[in-house]
Amino acid sequence: MALLLGQLPTELLLIWHTHRIPILLSAVSLAAVLRLTVYLRSRRERISITLVPSSPIEKIAVELKPEWLPENTTFVPSALNTDNHADSPVAVARITKAKRAPKTVKGKKVQSKRPTTAPDFDHTTDKIQPLIFFQSLSGTTERYASLFAKTFTAWSSSDISPGSILEPQTHDLSYIEYDDYFINPPKAEPNVKHFYLILVPTYNIDTVLDTFLENLRETHNDFRIDTAPLSALLGYSVFGFGDKEGWPSEEEGFCSQARDMDKWIARLTGRKRAYPLGMGDVKDDAEARFEEWRLGVQEALVEIAEGRGLGEGVPGSGDPAESDEEDIDVAEDSDPELATGKPRKAKSSARVDDVEELGSMVETSTTDMPDPIDFTTYKAKPALAPAPAPKEMVPVTSPTYAALTKQGYSIIGSHSGVKICRWTKSALRGRGSCYKYSFYGIHSHLCMEATPSLSCSNKCVFCWRHGTNPVGTTWRWITDAPDVIFDGITEAHYKKIKMLKGVPGVRAERFAEAMRIRHCALSLVGEPIFYPHINELLEMMHKNRISTFLVCNAQHPAQLAALVPVTQLYVSIDASNKESLRKIDRPLHRDFWERFCACLDILRNRRYEQRTVFRLTLVKGFNMAEEVKGYADLVERALPGFVEVKGVTYCGTSAAGTAGLTMQNVPFYEEVAEFVTALEKELSARGLTYGIGAEHAHSCCILLADSTRFQRDGKWATRIDFERFFDLYEGKAQGTRMEVRDDGVAGVVGWRPEDYVGEETPEWALWGNGGFDPRDQRVWRKGKGPKVTSDKESEGGLGAKKAVLEI
Repeated sequence: MALLLGQLPTELLLIWHTHRIPILLSAVSLAAVLRLTVYLRSRRERISITLVPSSPIEKIAVELKPEWLPENTTFVPSALNTDNHADSPVAVARITKAKRAPKTVKGKKVQSKRPTTAPDFDHTTDKIQPLIFFQSLSGTTERYASLFAKTFTAWSSSDISPGSILEPQTHDLSYIEYDDYFINPPKAEPNVKHFYLILVPTYNIDTVLDTFLENLRETHNDFRIDTAPLSALLGYSVFGFGDKEGWPSEEEGFCSQARDMDKWIARLTGRKRAYPLGMGDVKDDAEARFEEWRLGVQEALVEIAEGRGLGEGVPGSGDPAESDEEDIDVAEDSDPELATGKPRKAKSSARVDDVEELGSMVETSTTDMPDPIDFTTYKAKPALAPAPAPKEMVPVTSPTYAALTKQGYSIIGSHSGVKICRWTKSALRGRGSCYKYSFYGIHSHLCMEATPSLSCSNKCVFCWRHGTNPVGTTWRWITDAPDVIFDGITEAHYKKIKMLKGVPGVRAERFAEAMRIRHCALSLVGEPIFYPHINELLEMMHKNRISTFLVCNAQHPAQLAALVPVTQLYVSIDASNKESLRKIDRPLHRDFWERFCACLDILRNRRYEQRTVFRLTLVKGFNMAEEVKGYADLVERALPGFVEVKGVTYCGTSAAGTAGLTMQNVPFYEEVAEFVTALEKELSARGLTYGIGAEHAHSCCILLADSTRFQRDGKWATRIDFERFFDLYEGKAQGTRMEVRDDGVAGVVGWRPEDYVGEETPEWALWGNGGFDPRDQRVWRKGKGPKVTSDKESEGGLGAKKAVLEI
């Protein structure tokens, strides 16, 4: 070393001795930076490989409107990014809730004494346009609204009706824009004046009607809008449908929403109640009370048409007021105590003091001085009511809770539920599992059926829970923590399983297996992704190695885009076009079709990240006739891995009948098979590689699958390797797919649904073989099974099987 240094020039030695310390520090720093870079790159690659399954195709852009995002939140859905690669940092798109600009509505100041009718109404030339508004879940109120419109039309066109009353128009409150009708009267010809008729039920569950009533309250209290913006109406009247069995008295809730509707419309119209609020019990006197109300409304309209207005005296009564009667409507507007039903405090006695004594009163007493009054204010403005606090979705004391628990649900917290499926009971007794076992290998006795949200944003005609589960478009309830829901549903499920240990026929080995939940079907009733913390709940299930089959109704695209990968993702496809979807699903969102299409595009983007499934529920008379091409269009748009086609199951309730569904709408299995065959042919004609992979005739369900992805050596492999899925999800195993990166290096970049494909589909589950496991025993109800043959006939080579009759 000394010899080497001796050979260096003198100048270099001088530089080394002068700057050796900074040089050494720089070298150490550079080594540390390089080591840190290698460490961070290795961590980033591991996350991308084990947590985010990548897509080998280019994703399409999906536009999510700001109003689709959850209320008052900033949503960060990673799936919105269309340029993600598993080996690159994930760029996250951030969308915040857009704020609307203040809206100013001009109008006239409401007078303390309302006029008897609209000041600009001329009964000699003007026409009256009745508008019928209704809101309905089970279809009862809709049926009454249609009957009323038909009867009213016949009356208005008869000789006994004035010619100035036009044919009524009917509107569903679930689909109209509130601002078009309840801030200003709708636009019409100059000589056409409107009259509102509102038919509403009273629900013991949280529905869109609560949102509408809240909108009326906010409109009345909004300082930008006149107190009575609907004062140009000729008048209004409300009829409410209720159930005294569920709500014993008016004070406890009978027709309470109708009474609230009447109160707020009175304030918005300037107290133009043309006929008193009508109320009827749907289980007793609804038809009689409704007929009385209809005749009264027609009489009130005749008086308006003849120029007599709404009458003198008490607003809306048509009778002169007595001298000692108080204007109750005005009192309700000005006295919050009376409006809330609380008793007033006794007023102090009036005092008469001499003017000369006022000075001494000021000197001797300051505590009795009245509060200063601003005499320039003509009327005290009531304080804005505070926004209502969140409430429980299904309170323990509500009739909804009683109805759901009677149906076999266990309510967890305030908005979650779990229920034992009939196929679970069947599998425990060795009598067969549901279609998910034939298609995917899920044993029904190992499966838990639950939902973190009993609320839904649709009112499907085939729903098994007509009128017993809440509905809504936004999450506005008290929210339970994910761990509370997970612990609650698993505990309740095990408790229900234990209750079956004494049932005759339950197999000991299957009962023991059922005490370890392996799968969870997040469907049941309601909309699972409606729950704000659905991702955390899914993570808990995957951590406990419970597979997740999640079903959504394609009405919440923002939540769907942000959803973590599940074992299998279902989207309910109940119609092939907008009009058919509106009739069968009866969605609450006004832009339901745009939401539906956005969800299909999101599903297309994620088809190589998780197994995706279209679930088609066929209902005769609603979505079967001549809709094969429409369904093929949807399949071509989203390209799901599987398409399940199932005939609707009739729940046999009166509520289903009022929604328009009867046994005539239930297709036979042969009709479902014919539909699936036609759909497969249509898809093949478009170059799509879908084939019929399996069937389960007992469930009236048939499976179409992508043959290029879910066949192995020409044989169907639709089943799932669940342990492999959990290993991939947890990073204990990595996928086998190779892809060339941007830098030209080929390597493993993630995992796909093909990486956890299970065993081949068994022979008995394939198309044409029925789909019933021969190791189980098919049980027929008396009179429903095949013809019973004797042992002698069986020995004679007829090949007939005995039918086991269920007692």
